[in-house]
Amino acid sequence: MSLKAADIHGRLETKFPGKIEKAQLEAIDPFLVVDQGALLEMGRYLRDDPELAFDTLHCLSAVDYLKDDRIEIVYHLSSLKHRHWIVLKVHLPRVDPKIPTVETIWPTANWHEREAYDLFGVVFVGHSDPRRIFLPEDWAGHPMRKDWVWPEEWHGIAVKPGKQFAQRASEGETLGIGPFD
Repeated sequence: MSLKAADIHGRLETKFPGKIEKAQLEAIDPFLVVDQGALLEMGRYLRDDPELAFDTLHCLSAVDYLKDDRIEIVYHLSSLKHRHWIVLKVHLPRVDPKIPTVETIWPTANWHEREAYDLFGVVFVGHSDPRRIFLPEDWAGHPMRKDWVWPEEWHGIAVKPGKQFAQRASEGETLGIGPFD
């Protein structure tokens, strides 16, 4: 029995009154902004209720909203059994962002959370393996943060990217004449 986003929203609002801060049900990927404190209990309910059966976390990502001084964690969930889906979003402060891990609910969160930590600096409290996943452990900062500044070098290796192709062309450099241009 596939449920519409409005039905899922209604069930969650009934079970967790006042814990849904915003709902956008007409979007291509309908979403609910939920209270951080209700996330784990809500996640277990979404997974364990037989009529909901949200058994799959497809994607967990982070978004940095520098102007709003927040980071948003986005959970794309679906029920393979019932063929319905919903997106949950949680807003965190940019300074010291922390949220409980959901890897005990959806094990695929393990690597997704590590990526969000590595690139955005979000700490997932209770995570089983809170190491960086892409960058070296001694890398400074989190490069997907909008206020992050490229270091010139790391351990003597130049890491700051050069000028982009379009910028080089606009400055008059002749491009496209060699095999690597």
